[in-house]
Amino acid sequence: MPAGFVIAQLKVTNPENYKEYVEKVTPIVKKFGGEFLVRNGEYKIFDGETQFPRIIIVKFPSYEKALEWYNSEEYKPIKQIRLDNSEGTNIIIKGI
Repeated sequence: MPAGFVIAQLKVTNPENYKEYVEKVTPIVKKFGGEFLVRNGEYKIFDGETQFPRIIIVKFPSYEKALEWYNSEEYKPIKQIRLDNSEGTNIIIKGI
């Protein structure tokens, strides 16, 4: 079964409040079998530009599990913290 990946590109608009999201999201990701592969590490842009400098990649055991996490009642209030304190894109993609 192919893994599922969450790929987020964000610009944090309120760093102080965003810290709460970082603290609360990790245990919920782990509960659904997720593992952070990238969480805002050092990077260089080689082609183009980005408006969203914070990059996050999370691997889940399956695409379905990633969707289950994103749509879960546990994540819903925490997702709102992210939405209120950042802007950007967030996608879930099925691996190969």
